[in-house]
Amino acid sequence: MNIEPEGNMSRPRPVMMIPLRRCGSHALRLRLNMSPQFYAPYPLHIVDLMPLVPLYGDLADDHAYFRMVVDVIGLQAASMVKWPDVVFDPVEIFEAIRHQPRSVHSIVWELLLRAGQRRGAGVVMDKSLDSVHYADELMTLHPDMLFINMVRDPRAQVASMNRAIIHDFDTLLNARTWVAAHRAADHVAARYPQRVLTIRYEDFLSHQQATLERVCHFLDIAFLPQMLDVVASREARQLSQLSALWSSNSHAPIAANIDKFKQQLSDDEIEVIETLAGDYMERYGYTRLSRGGAVISSELLETAIVRSNEGRERAWRELEPANFRDFVLRRCRADYLAQLRARLERQAAQPASMAGCTLDELDPMLFEVTD
Repeated sequence: MNIEPEGNMSRPRPVMMIPLRRCGSHALRLRLNMSPQFYAPYPLHIVDLMPLVPLYGDLADDHAYFRMVVDVIGLQAASMVKWPDVVFDPVEIFEAIRHQPRSVHSIVWELLLRAGQRRGAGVVMDKSLDSVHYADELMTLHPDMLFINMVRDPRAQVASMNRAIIHDFDTLLNARTWVAAHRAADHVAARYPQRVLTIRYEDFLSHQQATLERVCHFLDIAFLPQMLDVVASREARQLSQLSALWSSNSHAPIAANIDKFKQQLSDDEIEVIETLAGDYMERYGYTRLSRGGAVISSELLETAIVRSNEGRERAWRELEPANFRDFVLRRCRADYLAQLRARLERQAAQPASMAGCTLDELDPMLFEVTD
């Protein structure tokens, strides 16, 4: 299906889920996706492309911006989970947004809104939670945007992050990331208070229907009883088979897992988390287990970075024999981003005198990739 805008159809309302992955966000997304009024495909996690954005140069240059359009569409194609029945034409996308404010976020949301509009959805949500750090730019592009701020006990979330290849492999580093994300969410809630709905993952576990009804009311969509039966979701079943990180998404949430972090984290790790995130724990009603007086030294941080890097290398080695599908799909996306970086850095290093050259005039040696 080629995604083309319908002139007589209004655009869906944009929604952003924030602030950090491993908060139970897939569980909520999959249930809401059972409504025909709602559409949230697997997220692009554009945060992984953000370090490359400066390498594109001035986006006022049509050539640079078109290249970015092509690359973002390529990232969508390289995603672990494909958007069903979706094909984007880079030329069509570029022409549709070339006279609008230019940014990578403009491109991403053009893809999302077109896909949602084609499905007849009134609400489209991006679950790229890390984009909380770009909320002000998103609000400039889409002033009617809403935000679902999903909070989870930082001890449980960090314990989950520690085992996820998408995060660091160290409690201190992940606790720092948790706090930074929630500070960004605080900024959003303070600046756009009427646009933010905050819910706790633990409340979703214990009061699933009430939480879903509250979210649906906020999004102005109808709550459907079938949202409670995630087992009937084909998307949930497919997702659970792709990665161990998503294995729990095909069945009802297990409330007993709320305190599972006590077996996954040491007392010292719990104290580190409670030291850094203690204020948020009090705000959201999570009971401390320590005094929260851990000393976070520069030496401790350096050790954490080394330990995390070693853990990441080990995780990649162990992933392939454990789940070759997960490994290949993640590696494909990582390789795509690495190839983009290599190409953009190579182009940035070219002499200015080459800017107007034709392909026939270029030295092929300039484009050889070396180890």
